[in-house]
Amino acid sequence: MAELQRLIPGARRALFARYHIGGCQSCGFADDETLAAVCGRYGDLPVGEVVAHLEESAAHDRAIQLDPADLKAKLDGGADLRLLDIRSREEFDAVHIDGSELLTTELQQQAFGTWPPETEVVIVDHDGGRAIDAAAFFIGHGLGATRALTGGIDAYARDADPSLPRYQVELEPG
Repeated sequence: MAELQRLIPGARRALFARYHIGGCQSCGFADDETLAAVCGRYGDLPVGEVVAHLEESAAHDRAIQLDPADLKAKLDGGADLRLLDIRSREEFDAVHIDGSELLTTELQQQAFGTWPPETEVVIVDHDGGRAIDAAAFFIGHGLGATRALTGGIDAYARDADPSLPRYQVELEPG
């Protein structure tokens, strides 16, 4: 399952949404399990059907991503969009794309409650992994023009705006 999640970053979300697999402690799976073993444990799900669903989900994820160079061109062209940064306050304070807003609970409630459905929203994280999930969440709440920045701010700083400093997230051993 670890390899599947590496190949299809949204696999856990897709499995949970359709089959209630992998989203909570009671329906979790181990990284070293195979998809066939997981499907067998959940009522002998047809592996081919699950794979087709994962491929469809991956195609959807690709469709909601925005390349760093395309975002830079939009920003340079004066596009009217909302950049929502879902990183921590510390990461945001250290480096962010001009015009972006740190996503807070209040801002999220405002977005869902008052922004027009056609508002162009771009979700920014560190490396693009969580942004897809957040974009899918925003789309599901009616903001259909939401996109996830491919590769996050790290790819943006590397490929579109080298004036932004890059950093690595270091996790403490747990």
